[in-house]
Amino acid sequence: LDPVDGSISKNQGIRFVFTDGSRIIFRLSGTGVAGATVRLYLEKYMPADGDIGLHAFDVVKPLAAIAMELSGLPAATGRDTPTVIT
Repeated sequence: LDPVDGSISKNQGIRFVFTDGSRIIFRLSGTGVAGATVRLYLEKYMPADGDIGLHAFDVVKPLAAIAMELSGLPAATGRDTPTVIT
């Protein structure tokens, strides 16, 4: 159940939802598992009275560290930084 809009999306990856509404989402992109891309989505909830002047990377950086620990991606891929950031 999406905490923002209440929608349900099945088979869309692995989601970790935190008590403040922030989310870490992992999903495969591509037609197969060989050569597939692992997409990582980081969503940090910021209340209306929060510091919305912060740079987006600074806001989600703590979530990125948690995501790397949860997933083990650096050990599995030999990479500690993404190849593409969008």
